[in-house]
Amino acid sequence: MTRLSVNINKIATLRNARGGNMPDLLRVALDCERFGAEGITVHPRPDERHVRYRDIFDLKPILSAEFNIEGYPSEDFIKLVNEIKPAQVTLVPDPPGVLTSNAGWDTIKHEQFLTDVIERFKSNGIRTSIFIETDEKMIRHAAKTGADRVELYTEAFAREFPSNPVKAVKPFSRAAEIADESGLGINAGHDLNLTNLNFFYRNIPCLLEVSIGHALICDALYFGLENTIQMYLRQLK
Repeated sequence: MTRLSVNINKIATLRNARGGNMPDLLRVALDCERFGAEGITVHPRPDERHVRYRDIFDLKPILSAEFNIEGYPSEDFIKLVNEIKPAQVTLVPDPPGVLTSNAGWDTIKHEQFLTDVIERFKSNGIRTSIFIETDEKMIRHAAKTGADRVELYTEAFAREFPSNPVKAVKPFSRAAEIADESGLGINAGHDLNLTNLNFFYRNIPCLLEVSIGHALICDALYFGLENTIQMYLRQLK
């Protein structure tokens, strides 16, 4: 079974645009759970331009679905995650001012750094995942860091999918096989949507979780949040 984790960053962005508490981030998270999402994802950034650290403290006690916190492992981020103790932390190599995640880790260059960070999370019983591209060496070195999972960065798949779906998914299928051989669980995310998700799902062995935010929230403007979540869940069958 592949879980759907809904990234609610865009809800926070909309709220922050006018101040106040509309839309109510906590209510939306609970509604996502009620409508069938098996996880909630947030990705706080240093400037708090969408999800704020305070939001994360408020979300933790009310959620029953798996809570996944993504981000660059700065000291502030590490402290936050170890205090919250979510089900999963996903480590992303974002520089502070980046608009959205745009690359996977170089796990060879940063192997010792990631190993040290992951050890700090795992000592608190937090499952760890590394945001990564499809390079075989990077995946195998991810396993050496002690990570539990990798999250495949799927922007390249989404970009090529309209012109050649088979070619687009091939490196991701192979990457998933390598990850599985290396003892790593497999997550995926970035630019997955109602058009490409089912094809990706059917071609990726052992896919445990997809994290989807931007496309899902955009679709909800047209179809409604409950209906949209059900539509995404149907793609994972």
